Amino acid sequence: MPSAEIITIGTEILLGDIVDTNAPYIARALRAAGIDLYRKTSVGDNANRIAQMINEALGRAQIVITTGGLGPTVDDPTREAVALAFGVPTEFRADLWEQIQSRFRRFHRQPTENNKRQAYVPQGAIAIENPVGTAPSFAMEREDRVVISLPGVPSEMEYLLQNAVLPYLRQHYELRGLIKTRILHTAGAGESQIDDLVGDLEQLANPTLGLAAHAGQVDVRLVAKADSEAEADRLIAEIEATVRQRLGEWIYGVDDATLPGVLMQTLGQRGWKLSAVECGLQGELIGKLAAVPGPFVGGEMICEAGEVLSLESLSRAAEEFRRARQAEVGLGVVFVPGAEMQDIYMVVISPSGVETLARPYGGPPKTGPRWAVNHALNLARLAGLRGAPPNEEKS
Repeated sequence: MPSAEIITIGTEILLGDIVDTNAPYIARALRAAGIDLYRKTSVGDNANRIAQMINEALGRAQIVITTGGLGPTVDDPTREAVALAFGVPTEFRADLWEQIQSRFRRFHRQPTENNKRQAYVPQGAIAIENPVGTAPSFAMEREDRVVISLPGVPSEMEYLLQNAVLPYLRQHYELRGLIKTRILHTAGAGESQIDDLVGDLEQLANPTLGLAAHAGQVDVRLVAKADSEAEADRLIAEIEATVRQRLGEWIYGVDDATLPGVLMQTLGQRGWKLSAVECGLQGELIGKLAAVPGPFVGGEMICEAGEVLSLESLSRAAEEFRRARQAEVGLGVVFVPGAEMQDIYMVVISPSGVETLARPYGGPPKTGPRWAVNHALNLARLAGLRGAPPNEEKS
């Protein structure tokens, strides 16, 4: 199975003026094709530095994909950089110039002289026609290795990758396998707790397991390489069963599932309505609940700016609002900001009982509210899971 590297080109990316969305798209496409991606790098609009980076990447990977720097202006140096890396000059291709002119004619426009720069490619390059833009792409082969240069415009890059580059790679490297990923979302436990329970599985070669921590949540990533989708599914299913056995109720969803969505689904299955009160969160809890369909019957911010509520006051407010909205479940959260440590209070009132939590939070202050909201949503989810079955509730 060949390995690949991605190089995104553009000084505007290094300066933080734009966010690179091309590399993640290419990475997902390579994964689906069964190609291992080991590195992603960014470099500014400098031909010598780009050429150096390309040669370094070719020393490690069979496939190097660049994106960006194929425009008509002086600060679009990818063509010259690839030529430098391969030790060849650039050459004018009349057929590419005709493609560019034809593209302009379709829009009743006249290309300027600098558009002619886009008809130059490194000597010996395999030209890749661009029917959705004015920047032709190209591939340069060196023994069993290849550099493929794509435009930086996302729509053009995506079209050429799917319709030209991936078919070329499948044929050139006789690709038969694939890489499949499954994400298990957890809440209620920290990354170190999760790692303590599944750390041995992180040593596996195929499938692999990795962790990604977020505010109040941890993702468990399962990745399998196989010759067929059925085989990949089998490999993932085996390790997923082990992870679920070890992590239990901490796992709340898979892949595209969200914590608010799962909460609404859990309560909806019980026929329970949910109300919420919050203090110090600037509407973040209420906003998350209101953004998904389900049995949420309203929320209220119960304190003024700078006001701090106790856990007892929060519990009373959550219960009063729950009764007013005729909800089975009342959720309440207080976030108390601080310079080094924040205090968080939360309460869940449901047919399963009353659960309260008071704890400090010492992480980054900006993520404190998100951490509090996610933990509160998870407490409410667990209350729904542990409630009596609907038929028992009605008896």
